Amino acid sequence: MKLLLLAAAALMGLPSSHAFADSIRVNVSGVTGSAGQIGCGLHNSGASFPTGHGGITTVWVVPTGTSAVCLFEDVAPGTYAVAVAHDLNGNRKTDTNLLGMPTEAWGVSGNIRPRLRAPRFDEAGFRVDDAPVTVNVEVKR
Repeated sequence: MKLLLLAAAALMGLPSSHAFADSIRVNVSGVTGSAGQIGCGLHNSGASFPTGHGGITTVWVVPTGTSAVCLFEDVAPGTYAVAVAHDLNGNRKTDTNLLGMPTEAWGVSGNIRPRLRAPRFDEAGFRVDDAPVTVNVEVKR
């Protein structure tokens, strides 16, 4: 009976819960060569942003020249922020100096770069609804 109802809903054009999931494409620029990997972390709260600990997921890609593209698929509607790092030494984190300042290139959605603190989720957040979203992030040291 459930199968029959699902088939009828599909034929009538009623949306399924999967129809509301979409994608986020992150275009990363400012990459200083093809060494290392680009990590794009997807976050849905300020509790995990931007460090990557507790984020939804992280995509790792090899850069091509001065750019890279990360793709997150089947993303539910909501507010998200992306943190990007160019990991040169393969330890899958953004290395920092003794003061906690990054020594590898990084960036976040909205290209927010406060001088004396980390970017906040509410500053870098963007909305995902029922259409694909493209986010441009420039990484810098």
